[in-house]
Amino acid sequence: MSEPPGTPTRPEQVPKPWGHETIWARSERYVGKILHVRGGEALSLQYHRIKEETILVLSGALDLEVGTEGEGRRTVRLGPGDGWHLPAGTRHRMTARADTDVLEVSTPELDDVVRLEDRYGRVK
Repeated sequence: MSEPPGTPTRPEQVPKPWGHETIWARSERYVGKILHVRGGEALSLQYHRIKEETILVLSGALDLEVGTEGEGRRTVRLGPGDGWHLPAGTRHRMTARADTDVLEVSTPELDDVVRLEDRYGRVK
């Protein structure tokens, strides 16, 4: 539930095998995160059934694999100031070319993750 206006927030850091994420905003309608991905590490190849995301690279560089079911994935290189919108159902994976910080805003369904491939052995 949203806090009343003027309520201070405390970011939550969540360790991940590829780095960590800092959840700095959370409400019933949206979530704001900063993903720190260590150079050479990658998030899962994944998609979301409901969750929608938009990312913005703050620093570093990453390769974003992106595509929809039934079409081939393409890889695009993103650097500081580059963003990408990921509607629900979009297959995607980020691989950091260097230590990279990514601002992510999304709808609030944080557990809506379907992992297709994961180099760290996570399944869901």
